[in-house]
Amino acid sequence: MQTASKKVINAWAMYDWANSTYNLVITTTFFPIYFTAVTKHAFGSEKVPLLGRTFINSSLYDYTLAAAYFIIALLYPVLTSIADTRGNKKNFMRFFCYMGAIGCSALYFFRGDNIWVGIIAFMMAAAGYVGSLVFYNAFLPEIALPQDQDRISAKGFSFGYIGSVIMQLVGFVLVLLLADNPDYLGPRITFLLVGIWWAGFAQITFARLPETKRNNAVNGNVFKNGFQAIKKVYGEVKNMPVLKRYLRGFFFYSMGVQTVMLAATIFGSKLLQLEDTKLIITVVVIQLVAIPGAILMSRLSNVFGNLKVLMGVIIFWILICVAAYFTADYKIKGGNPEYFFYGLSVAVGLVMGGIQSLSRSTYSKLMPETKDTASFFSYYDLTEKIAIVIGMLAFGYIEELTGNMQNSVLSLIVFFVIGFLWLFSALKKQQFLSS
Repeated sequence: MQTASKKVINAWAMYDWANSTYNLVITTTFFPIYFTAVTKHAFGSEKVPLLGRTFINSSLYDYTLAAAYFIIALLYPVLTSIADTRGNKKNFMRFFCYMGAIGCSALYFFRGDNIWVGIIAFMMAAAGYVGSLVFYNAFLPEIALPQDQDRISAKGFSFGYIGSVIMQLVGFVLVLLLADNPDYLGPRITFLLVGIWWAGFAQITFARLPETKRNNAVNGNVFKNGFQAIKKVYGEVKNMPVLKRYLRGFFFYSMGVQTVMLAATIFGSKLLQLEDTKLIITVVVIQLVAIPGAILMSRLSNVFGNLKVLMGVIIFWILICVAAYFTADYKIKGGNPEYFFYGLSVAVGLVMGGIQSLSRSTYSKLMPETKDTASFFSYYDLTEKIAIVIGMLAFGYIEELTGNMQNSVLSLIVFFVIGFLWLFSALKKQQFLSS
């Protein structure tokens, strides 16, 4: 085997360019703001009737996203089994790509009162994004030698960052130009364009990526194979004391990290009542700050070790949650929290990319030497997806229970503290075993 041609590598990276617009434009920026605004306008309050009960609109958003990730979490072992053993990765990747793109574009028709259109389209978009990434990632070892994979993976990341920022700016311009439109035409056109962008640029990927051969050595159905692989990894992890403790810590602090990232825009829009344009600019700033933040975390880990740096970063995340709580409190008491929110955003950006990249590399270092890396990383990804489901459900439920999103923010500290304690336990066990 040799690394594929530049044409194939660029085609692979173009899928990151295509689908990253969903992650930044839909999930992080425009749709959370739009969802709470149009449902409040349609129903005359933040209470939304659905399935015989009433939900707070921001909590309903959290529940919808959690449901989408829960479905994907259930399917994840099956999807990775397909990616590892079948020769039709591109077809499955294409299926999830189109499902996600259709979901994004269908949000154009969501106006607030037709709540089911918004929920189903948003779930399709989320499931399509996560589902297609399974097959996208599985192509990397097939088109690149191990010594080239870091470089090529970084190229995909950079393509995704550039593409998503371009689409973000397009959406920003549309929102500004159509600010006075009573039908929220600016964000709705943006949703439509994201779906077209995603499916359109993905054609470059589908046209140039090679067809993969079926692994004839693997028999049985993908459902059984997938869950057996997860069970096998779980059995191995149980007998590795440091890795076992690390994964438990990762599970809990991921609940906090992922929830902050997914709910930050709603927090700024609904609780702090900041203007949409300021929130959009803030998200771009977070993306820019995340790059040097990830580099800084990597360098610190070379000096102090991964687990110690992760523990320090978790303490930083706890301070962010405390600061967010008091920022909201300042707003409630009549203050202007705008610049405090900007400071919070810069702080989140500094540790957002760093904790994600460092978490994955820490797992890679702690897991055993094995050829079955796909199954181990499937287990890791599954852990993260379940953490997102629990984190978003808890965030939404606590807001509904207490009537205040402030309490949801404060509750995330519990997840971070538990995660910190498990990492501390992993570090002590690592030190004991190496002594």
